[in-house]
Amino acid sequence: MPDYTFYDNVYDVVRQIPRGRVTSYGAIAAYLGTKQSSRIVGYAMMACGTAQPPVPAHRVVNRQGLLTGKFHFGGDTMEQLLKNEGVEVADNQVQNFKALYWDPAIELAL
Repeated sequence: MPDYTFYDNVYDVVRQIPRGRVTSYGAIAAYLGTKQSSRIVGYAMMACGTAQPPVPAHRVVNRQGLLTGKFHFGGDTMEQLLKNEGVEVADNQVQNFKALYWDPAIELAL
């Protein structure tokens, strides 16, 4: 059995978010049993640039659907990646957030 770090566990969850869907830092933290560690999930997203297989970090937003991590992508890259998947973004916020929201606690339930 591999010795996973918290970041690895976060990456495993994020890799399962379908194209065109988004989740929040807090939802990932709660799914991993560490509800108070949403900020650490954010740090994991900042550090995932060289992770293999790639981590679709652009699909992780804050609990209101705001693209709070966008400056780590540079320019409008995060917004463009979401738009390429059919996610509408206006004023740095995912539109129709509730309909597009992917909750790992529900979607990954055994």
